[in-house]
Amino acid sequence: MSRIKEFPLPDLGEGLVEGEILKWLVSVGDTIELNQPIVEVETAKAAVEIPAKWAGKVLAIHCEEGTTVEVGAPIISIDTDPDAGEPAEAARTPVLVGYGPRTAAAARRPRKTNGSTPSTAPPAVEAVPEPPSKPLVLAKPPVRKLARDLGVDLTTLTGSGPEGSITRDDVQAAVSAPAPVFAVGDREQRIPVKGVRKLTAANMVTSAFTAPHVSEFLTIDMTRSIKALDRLRALPEWREARISPLLLVAKAVLLAAQRHPMINSSWAGDEIVVKQYVNLGIAAATERGLIVPNIKDAGRLSLRELADAMTALVQTAKAGRTAPADMSGGTFTITNVGVFGIDTGTPILPPGESAILAFGAVREAPWVHKGKIRVRQVTTLGLSFDHRIIDGELGSKFLRDVGAFLSDPEAILLAWT
Repeated sequence: MSRIKEFPLPDLGEGLVEGEILKWLVSVGDTIELNQPIVEVETAKAAVEIPAKWAGKVLAIHCEEGTTVEVGAPIISIDTDPDAGEPAEAARTPVLVGYGPRTAAAARRPRKTNGSTPSTAPPAVEAVPEPPSKPLVLAKPPVRKLARDLGVDLTTLTGSGPEGSITRDDVQAAVSAPAPVFAVGDREQRIPVKGVRKLTAANMVTSAFTAPHVSEFLTIDMTRSIKALDRLRALPEWREARISPLLLVAKAVLLAAQRHPMINSSWAGDEIVVKQYVNLGIAAATERGLIVPNIKDAGRLSLRELADAMTALVQTAKAGRTAPADMSGGTFTITNVGVFGIDTGTPILPPGESAILAFGAVREAPWVHKGKIRVRQVTTLGLSFDHRIIDGELGSKFLRDVGAFLSDPEAILLAWT
């Protein structure tokens, strides 16, 4: 059995066919252990660290950082028995790091003497030129990501960081520098569609043209919800918790789904699958694009457990560490467009889900309260649903109940639980 193991890019989740090499955590010549993280890869769903399948010595790295690799393609070669001396494979086929084994033998050509008859002396070996190497650029993966997003060529910058490394400020300064004069054909920026953006686009197109969407809107007075959150923050056991209106929106959705189970279902061709659990998706905007991780069986959590789970979900997503499993199996999604100052929207259903709720900005607005016009905390909810499963009556009742909870959460908790 060969000592040299070719490590392929593994399948990191449902439906994933490729990944981008973000950062190598090992170098050629390193001795590595079993399950040691060796590379950070960005898929269409998240950035993950991949562990080594074998212990041994790194012989070759086949893919540079920033390269998109298909699942199953070899990315690194590992000698699993480095103490046994130079492996026969390496002796026969020298490996060029980043390029794979050299396949062509060195070419020979006859030497000529003063006459026209070729000399019988041994011909000289014609050197095979090494592949051109890219200029070495010192920059951390987040800085490289920023440069790619902004269209900045790192090789053109002079770094101001330690050992001449390029910093975020260097990249941003390059963008804010006076714009060069472009020819007409150069006044465009081309952004490769890959990773999270690629998967999101495919899912949205599939959903938009598969499920017949219907949207409804409801404007409500959330003043009592805002006051309830203030009372929660004052409790000793809640002082370490991160609390926002989104917490009560999530609780409202979970309680309303118990009253209207069909809202938490999916279309499966010749049948409708009604879920007795809610895997609650929370749309999160990250540097890699919009992702929708979900809280498994969120309906079983207490209000404090739900708050902690939502905090962990968002922090993990923004750090780019959401596992692929946490982004599959969602049954209902909330998208908080209010954090961007937007009043509401008509969200597109995530594939496999029958409803999604948009939570708009909470603003002070004039409102008729107890027969008088008062300044109250007002927001607008937008519900999109699959009309194959949910008719107007069901969608309206669900949205009405979500609004009723947010208008008076304490009273509804007493009445519904």
